Parts: sequence; C-alpha cells; structure tokens
Amino acid sequence: MTDSIQASEAPKLGVGNLISETFSILGRNFLAVLLIGFVLTLISQIISGFLIGFDVALGIGEPNFQDGFSGISYFITFLLSVMVYGIMTAMIVRVAYDSKLNRPVQPMNYISTALAVAIPISILSVVSTILMSIGMVFLIVPGLWIYGVFYVMPAAVTIERVGFGGLGRSASLTKDYRWPIVGMFVLLLICMVIVSLIATTVAGFVVTFGGTIVALIVVSALNAVGYSFFSINTALVYARLREIKEGISVDEIASVFE
Repeated sequence: MTDSIQASEAPKLGVGNLISETFSILGRNFLAVLLIGFVLTLISQIISGFLIGFDVALGIGEPNFQDGFSGISYFITFLLSVMVYGIMTAMIVRVAYDSKLNRPVQPMNYISTALAVAIPISILSVVSTILMSIGMVFLIVPGLWIYGVFYVMPAAVTIERVGFGGLGRSASLTKDYRWPIVGMFVLLLICMVIVSLIATTVAGFVVTFGGTIVALIVVSALNAVGYSFFSINTALVYARLREIKEGISVDEIASVFE
C-alpha cells in the first residue's frame, strides 16, 4: 500500500463530476441499462435459487452450511455473481461511451463485445474479488485499496482487449489515483447498500403476496440498476484516467468499436 499522494499540480480525478455523470448516463439510458442488467441478473438469480434455495438467493432466507455440498453451492453462486457482473460491465461500457458521445444506444449490438471478452473478464473478476476479500479479512482498508487497484479492469479488457493482462493494465492506470477511487467506491457502495436493502424488503413483501417468480423479477430489476451504476462508473473512471495519463479522448477510446 505504497500508493503516493497526488501532487498538488497533478490533474484531479474529479470524483464529483464522475458520480454526477454516472447518474446522468443511467437516467438517460435507464431502459437500455435495465434490459441488459435485468436479463443477466435474472439468469444468475434463477441458477443461484436452484443451488442454494430461492429464499436465500433473494436475501430473505438464512444460508445453510451444514454439509460440504452446501459450501460448494454457495461458492459456485459467488463465482456466478462475480462473472455476471463482469460480463454486464463489458456491455454497459458500450452504453456509457455511446451515451457520452450522443450515439444511439443499441443493447443487442453489445452482445458480441461481451462474448469476446467474457472469459478473461470473468476469471479476472473472480481473482480480483478474492484478493479484495483476503484484504478485508486482515483489515478493511487493504481490501478497499486492492479494489481501487483493479477498479477499471473490466473496461481495460473490453476496450483494449488486453485479455489476462487486465489486472496489470488497471494497476498501471489507477496508480496515484487509488484513494480517490476508493473514496468514490465507498460513496457508490452506500447507494448500492440502500438499493440492496430496498430489494430485500421488497422481496419479502412480494414473496408473501405475489410469489417467488414475481419476487425474482422485481429483485433482479432492482439489483440490475445497482450493478449497472457501478459498471457505468467504471467506464467513466477508465476514460478519465486515460485522458489524464495518455491524453486519449472518449471518442478515440470508443473508436475501437467502429
């Protein structure tokens, strides 16, 4: 954790502007973002439901670790959720840049982009999440710092097609800006926790009056919004870091998709 403090003359990351623009892009493209996130999240929720039980997957039931198979099922569920988030980010990166450049947002056209990077993003997302979790075991701060190091990995893999070099590329881009990224992540995490609490509360109510299927649909939609918020922010932070460090503009970054 030897990240140096930014010199006063160094360009600022612009946390406030990034958060504001994240909200703006999400608001302007809410239906497209919801569609992408909802489909992937619903698939993940259904598979998780079969593995660990739908009440647990929805957050309204207590997990059961009484046997070895249960532990494996929970681990698979964890891997699945991380992989789905990585693939979702690959698609929403395209949404963010097209929106920023005032281009039409076309979710179906982003599938090929996600499929092309699905394997490296999925594996690296799992690796970075495990590393962050290990850091959290010792102290919260190291875990958050690790998250800051690898924050833009999904965008780097999607845009630059660096494959399994995504962690190294993210580490290079985030150097000297990790603490501002961590601070922003904490603010976004608070928003995500609020969304999760709402989703859990709604799930309990809907299961009681509308059944499990309706609850799956509602919770998947709410979680999709929360996850998409992080995905959009990741794309914007990546673009800002490349602008600061390499003088690359957003239209130059997005040109790889033309």
